[in-house]
Amino acid sequence: MEQKTRSRKRPCRICGKWFMPNPRLDDRQKTCGSDACKRQWHTAKCAEWNKQNRAYFKEIYLRNRLEAARSDAAESSPTSPRPARGPSPLQIPQEVVQEVMGSQQSVIIEYIVQVLLRGVQEVISIHRLEISKEFRQQLAASCSRGDGQGAAKGVSSRC
Repeated sequence: MEQKTRSRKRPCRICGKWFMPNPRLDDRQKTCGSDACKRQWHTAKCAEWNKQNRAYFKEIYLRNRLEAARSDAAESSPTSPRPARGPSPLQIPQEVVQEVMGSQQSVIIEYIVQVLLRGVQEVISIHRLEISKEFRQQLAASCSRGDGQGAAKGVSSRC
């Protein structure tokens, strides 16, 4: 008959305090058991899961928008005005697009534009960080005398 070995103390992955894990949980327990640590661990794990499963939420979002557009189109008659949604990313009149193309196609196009804009914004922010980093390095290089003394002892500096 195999005996279970008693668990050893281990540090909490959030606060770092040492704790004795619950024998029922054993290796699966990662935090000390305080409410703050459990909440923070749960938040971190949910964020990790959400990051790994972005496609899941994108699909649900698009499907819900398409269903809403389909039900709006079925409920409204051609003469009744359609309910106004939020502003379009391209600032184009959505009513006109929906009349010409249909509500579901306009939802798909709007979604594609949002994804493209988000990607462009990410690239721009990355380049902005790189440019500002380069600028700071060049500014620091042009402001120093090169001998490690800087503008000491009454010597004026250009910067």
